[in-house]
Amino acid sequence: MSDAPVTWLLLGDKRGDNRMVEVIAEHLPWPSITKRLVTRPEWVVPKPRVRSTLDHLDLAASDPLEPPWPDLVLTIGRRPSMAARWLAEQAEGRTKLVLVGKPSGSIEPYDLVIVSAEAFLPPSTRVMTIDLPLMRIDPTLVAAEAELWRPRLAALPRPWIAFLLGGPTGPFRYDDELVERVLDGARRTASGEGGTAFIVTSRRTPKPVVERLRQELLPAARLYAWGDEAAGNPYLALLGLADALLVTADSISMLTEAARLGRPLSVIPVSTPGLGRLDQWRRELVQRLFGGRAARYAPLLGRLGISAQTRDFAAFERLLVQRGLASSYTIRPPAPTGRAGDDVGRVVARLCQLMGHALPKPQSAANSVDATPVAADRVVGVQSR
Repeated sequence: MSDAPVTWLLLGDKRGDNRMVEVIAEHLPWPSITKRLVTRPEWVVPKPRVRSTLDHLDLAASDPLEPPWPDLVLTIGRRPSMAARWLAEQAEGRTKLVLVGKPSGSIEPYDLVIVSAEAFLPPSTRVMTIDLPLMRIDPTLVAAEAELWRPRLAALPRPWIAFLLGGPTGPFRYDDELVERVLDGARRTASGEGGTAFIVTSRRTPKPVVERLRQELLPAARLYAWGDEAAGNPYLALLGLADALLVTADSISMLTEAARLGRPLSVIPVSTPGLGRLDQWRRELVQRLFGGRAARYAPLLGRLGISAQTRDFAAFERLLVQRGLASSYTIRPPAPTGRAGDDVGRVVARLCQLMGHALPKPQSAANSVDATPVAADRVVGVQSR
């Protein structure tokens, strides 16, 4: 294809998801058009059945999806991808569909599926695996937040250790064992290191966990609970100011953001008791099925709906450690010895190949997609999140 392919980005309401698609589009050697899709209220929380349809969308509030149809669609997530599949059917095969992230269901409707290392799909020429999710944050936002919070934190003793908590998902359970681990880490930060522990929760962190931390945390530590407007949320600031970032194993997004910064990073273990352990075993089994001699059966399992894909959180943690991007749990992780690769560059090259378009000119090191590692407390100018 000699001309620039007409490209649409079909995006929903999840900013983190949208940003991954936008990062790709920003590095394509041709322009794109963003189509914002609004989900009907009754389908915002419940998951609609996966099929090619617009029935789940508020069409009056969404950007129009009308011919002439594009040559290429980039999308992410269950709800936008259902609309992308509908569009491809209307275009009668003239539109290429590219999905970022693991599909809800089969890979068959897509020309390319881009997944990061924690996702396991049946072996296919349509699947491209990259190391880390394409999550990144505008460094100027981190710099601004760091400068805003610096005076509020300046009197607290260093080192500053940030404990960043996600929430139960997949095989993980937020139980007493995790709370004790965080409390013990906060105590050791104060007594053994003479520093300050910052515990920052997220929307997914269970309220009982937050309340117990609030009741039992040492006065020297600081708790910032999600939704507490009075206390504020120093998450962005701590990504720039903390001497170490400790992230729970369930939060691939926070682990990715920290790893891409080149900051001292450690993974906080989260319990997988009972059914959680069984779920993790299932994920490991699927990983083995999708590789080695059993790989020939994987597409059949996907078509039958038995196991179309899965995420192996433990495998993702191993990758971070093996690549020198993170350490196993410790409250004083060393500086990383590795650096996140140029996943965006690989994705752009694959899309150019898919569309028969010339590759873009190589970026200089100064303009590389992945940030150079930054030291803690160097926030004047540019500081990465």
